[in-house]
Amino acid sequence: MKNSKVLCILLALLIVTASFKQEKTKIIIIGDSISIGYTPFVKENLNDVADVFHNPGNAKHTGNGLEHIEAWLAADDWDIIHFNWGLWDLCYRHPDSKTQGKRDKTNGTITFNLDDYEMQLDSLVKIMRKKSNAELIFVTTTYVPKAEAGRFSKDAKKYNKIAKRVMKENGVKVNDIYKASIDIHAKYGKGDDDVHYHPEGSKALGLFISDFLKQEIR
Repeated sequence: MKNSKVLCILLALLIVTASFKQEKTKIIIIGDSISIGYTPFVKENLNDVADVFHNPGNAKHTGNGLEHIEAWLAADDWDIIHFNWGLWDLCYRHPDSKTQGKRDKTNGTITFNLDDYEMQLDSLVKIMRKKSNAELIFVTTTYVPKAEAGRFSKDAKKYNKIAKRVMKENGVKVNDIYKASIDIHAKYGKGDDDVHYHPEGSKALGLFISDFLKQEIR
């Protein structure tokens, strides 16, 4: 009889504990190939407290974002939207270029200039605010090495400056990864002509992102 009572009490405690157990924070990372690289590490680092997802494929530029943002948001009821555009927006491309992605900063045309980037980024923030109650966190553009075929290194700072202004005007937090990415790229970048990172670099970026997100998870 006593054993039965003990079992009943333990069962009741388990039920109560389960009812108070919080669901994991749902995070969607929206961004380019850099974010695709670090997302698995963020997912691993936050496994105990969050379910981390990435938008399907590459978010590319703000124009692509405007086409798909509502579908990405509709995939779940997100708690945090961690998003970035920039590297594709500031890229110059030319239809005759033989370089991967048609990149050509000498003869090409920029995807979206600063004015267009500002306007479209602002529109994206307003759409996200309208379609979701999630906390918004913008991630600055990562380092652009000087010999990159389709991008000017100085443009990363220009586009980040515009983005920070848009976020300030909209009350959006900024995860400023740019300075950290310079050192990470120097150690683990794929070269002075490539914005991408070796796995060790993606892991280091993922740790930086994870540490920031840990402070936002309630």
